[in-house]
Amino acid sequence: MLSAEEVEQIIYSGLPAVAGLGLKVEQAGERRSRLRQPFNENMIRPGGTLSGPTMMGLADAAMYAAILGALGRLEMAVTQNLNINFLRRPAQRDLLAECRIIRLGRRSVVLEVTLFSDGDEEPVAHVTGIYALP
Repeated sequence: MLSAEEVEQIIYSGLPAVAGLGLKVEQAGERRSRLRQPFNENMIRPGGTLSGPTMMGLADAAMYAAILGALGRLEMAVTQNLNINFLRRPAQRDLLAECRIIRLGRRSVVLEVTLFSDGDEEPVAHVTGIYALP
């Protein structure tokens, strides 16, 4: 099992562009992860809401972090499917992702992510995904 700091370093080394966004792995392990995407004005789309790609990217990173935290260094684990339901308009604040592994198989992992605006209890999006394992 890897620590949150180790998971964050693996993500940064594999995707250097993510480091510039300030993505923070707050928790990884025990088949869960929690990530924070600090708010940045570049994430706002027309209409004043956070962009869908920002939310999808954070959810995908949270799934990857949960897998790394549970299984160790599996850099070749890849997204096979990602489904997102946008539930409400996110605030212009940090975005939080809470992920849990639903099913951990030999060849794939099924995961669920809930996205929140920092300080709000109501989710802004619900995400399910499948990762293929090498």
